[in-house]
Amino acid sequence: MSLITRFLGDPNQKYLKTIQFLVEQTNQLEKGLVNLSNEKLKEKSLGLREKIKVENLEKNLPLAFALVREAAKRTLSQRHFDCQLQAGIALHQGKVIEMKTGEGKTLAATLPVYANALSEEGVHVITVNDYLARRDAVWMGQVYYFLGLTIGVLNHEQSFLYNPQYHKAELEKDKIRDELGSFKVVEDFLEPCSRKEAYQADIVYGTNNEYGFDYLRDNMAVSLEQKVQRGFHYAVIDEADSILIDEARTPLIISQPQVESVRDYQFFAQLAHRLQEGSDYNADRKMGSVALTEDGISRAEKSLGIENLYHPENETYLHHLRQALKAKVLFLKDEAYVVKNGEVVIVDEFTGRLMPGRRYSEGLHQAIEAKEGVEVNPRSRTLATITFQNYFRMYKKLGGMTGTALSAAEEFDKVYRLDTKVIPTHEPMVRKDWPDKIFLDEESKFKAVVKQIKEFYELGRPVLVGTTSIEKNEYLGKLLDREGLPHQILNAKHNEEEGQIIAQAGRLKRLTIATNMAGRGVNIILGGNPPQQEEKENIIKLEGLFILGTERHEARRIDNQLRGRSGRQGEPGASQFYLSLKNELFPDARNIIQWFGGEKIEALLSRFNFPKDEPIANKFVSRAIEAAQGKIEGINFDLRKRLLDYDDVMNKQRQVVYRKRDEIIALTQKEKGEDLKKMISKIFEEEIRKIVSFHTPSRDPQEWNLEEVFEQFKTILLVQDDVHLQLKKIIQASQLEVSREEIIQYLTKLVGEDLRQKEEKYGRQKWLDLLKMILLRLLDDLWSQHLSTMDYLRESVGLRAYAQRDPLVEYQDEGYRMFQEFMLKWKSSAVRTILKVQLK
Repeated sequence: MSLITRFLGDPNQKYLKTIQFLVEQTNQLEKGLVNLSNEKLKEKSLGLREKIKVENLEKNLPLAFALVREAAKRTLSQRHFDCQLQAGIALHQGKVIEMKTGEGKTLAATLPVYANALSEEGVHVITVNDYLARRDAVWMGQVYYFLGLTIGVLNHEQSFLYNPQYHKAELEKDKIRDELGSFKVVEDFLEPCSRKEAYQADIVYGTNNEYGFDYLRDNMAVSLEQKVQRGFHYAVIDEADSILIDEARTPLIISQPQVESVRDYQFFAQLAHRLQEGSDYNADRKMGSVALTEDGISRAEKSLGIENLYHPENETYLHHLRQALKAKVLFLKDEAYVVKNGEVVIVDEFTGRLMPGRRYSEGLHQAIEAKEGVEVNPRSRTLATITFQNYFRMYKKLGGMTGTALSAAEEFDKVYRLDTKVIPTHEPMVRKDWPDKIFLDEESKFKAVVKQIKEFYELGRPVLVGTTSIEKNEYLGKLLDREGLPHQILNAKHNEEEGQIIAQAGRLKRLTIATNMAGRGVNIILGGNPPQQEEKENIIKLEGLFILGTERHEARRIDNQLRGRSGRQGEPGASQFYLSLKNELFPDARNIIQWFGGEKIEALLSRFNFPKDEPIANKFVSRAIEAAQGKIEGINFDLRKRLLDYDDVMNKQRQVVYRKRDEIIALTQKEKGEDLKKMISKIFEEEIRKIVSFHTPSRDPQEWNLEEVFEQFKTILLVQDDVHLQLKKIIQASQLEVSREEIIQYLTKLVGEDLRQKEEKYGRQKWLDLLKMILLRLLDDLWSQHLSTMDYLRESVGLRAYAQRDPLVEYQDEGYRMFQEFMLKWKSSAVRTILKVQLK
């Protein structure tokens, strides 16, 4: 306990005390709802919805929570504990809450989700994968539906609405409670619908990727009808640290293929394969970079038949070679990606899940495809992009929940301005977290792992083994096969069976080997799902589920998530990590020996003939591992913060562009057509004023370049030579400013007349639609070009640090100037296109 906490008290406990009165009010209201019929309870819910339209939600929060609790008792046979009420209040107030595994986060979230959905603005619930979105929507959808609300589900391939009357097979109604681990049963209650219909529901379940990409697609739409989202009112994020922190290093990008040579990628993949690490290039796996040596540069120049690889003309060659080397050295198969059905599919390094549709940018994905010998899809041109940080900061209110929030509290506060609160457990935690077992090498470690698993299997105790990569996952599976130990493998290659596999991981003699995907969003129930009571009691006698971690993750939170699969709601359990001195602490870093001078430990142990198969009980090594994780967490935080600092610049520009798009689309509506025409006229006038001012700088009208004014005006409107003569007449005026203004007015009048004629020719609405299409298409094309230019700028400003200039400040200054040029170019392109387009 810190000195400040001793004197001022625990701020978390103080907070829990301040919200206790809401818990007590909810408990008091429960008595008045117990005897109401189902119909009366629904009527009360619908009445509260009407009441919220004129009254403050905060005033009615206890009643909303009491209604949810009563509905959950009747539909799920579950009653919210007081600690879950506390969690619901904190989520409603826009906090991130830490609740231990098995404490019922999913049920607790129904309280604020229902309460905020009463406003009819829509509530978004964000989960980590499509399966959990479907499962939770069906599971908790029973509560919302009972109270008169609608529920939508967003999945990558299809959207759904919850409908308990929708059946693809004959099912008993109660079956849903017991078989939610099954895809089939979940989908029997989901009716396919359009994306827009799903978003119109009061409560929408989906993954962070689906929400983010829909936002980007909405801002590429050309009409209000094409948009699917309806604002950013309130969102609850499950596994908040995974979504808001771990995945926040990778921005969302929508792109389209560019025309380029596939052979280039194949050639450079072969060249990279021939180059040797140490002699031709050096790889820094910690920083994720590869640098050519002098010998490597010479070999590359010889292969390419060029004299200087670093000449500006050869910049493309250099880029291709760097990406090919990164693909070879830093991005390894079955770790960073898998090859599935002839495609390279990225593996999420934090959850172990596949991310179909996601591609590495800047030609890296193509370099990996060439390395693996699969079809190389052309590099993409970025059309729209956003970081998760800036996407989620658009919500008026945001709540998050996870089993490991406290260690990330600083980042939640600095990036999202979210307070973190710890919710007490309903039952005391009794899981035993044993000290790490550390071995000299990987072989010794895995021998000990298999030995321990075999001992527990013979006793009947269920074991969940956690690995950090698919490769190690499958390697351990082969070792268990040799011993004749039956097991289930859970990794990105078996994503579809995740629900069924994990639902039964708590049964007698059950061995499950999982990547860190098993650490998120699932509860392992002792005795299986549904639990077999006698079997559960036997497992409790064996001290519950044993969690065996074979490697440390780069963030301590992920280790704790894995531990948290055991010991739920006061049940027994245990966890232990088996490590080796030569074990990689994280995917892109050197081993512990290189990091912390562990050679001395190894030499000392060898001198005294320390047996390899005996674990090392050394506090120094354990502390070194913890310190390494702390360092990497710091490095990753800095990377995410830097990404956000740069994207904040882009975000301001993005908001301006998207507001302009919305304005154009809105003004195309028939009743606002006059405003659109006024906006167009203003753009034309600004461009004409710019042309006239540029070519009439002198105070002497005789020095004005009217020929150039005329030529430039012809790029806007095809006119005859008599316009040129009229310009000469105008400058006969005695006053300079008057004559310049008359020129502007004269040319603007010509444009206005042509615009009027085109509207008469095509009809008002067709003309408005044509104006909209021209403005949006030009804006989108130039925005895409601007995104690429900003990417190049970001790469180049890093070098300015050598000149003692802050790269971020340089990026901000130049980015602002480039954005101003982009907006001017858009207007200039629009006025030179509108009057020349012919509608067929």
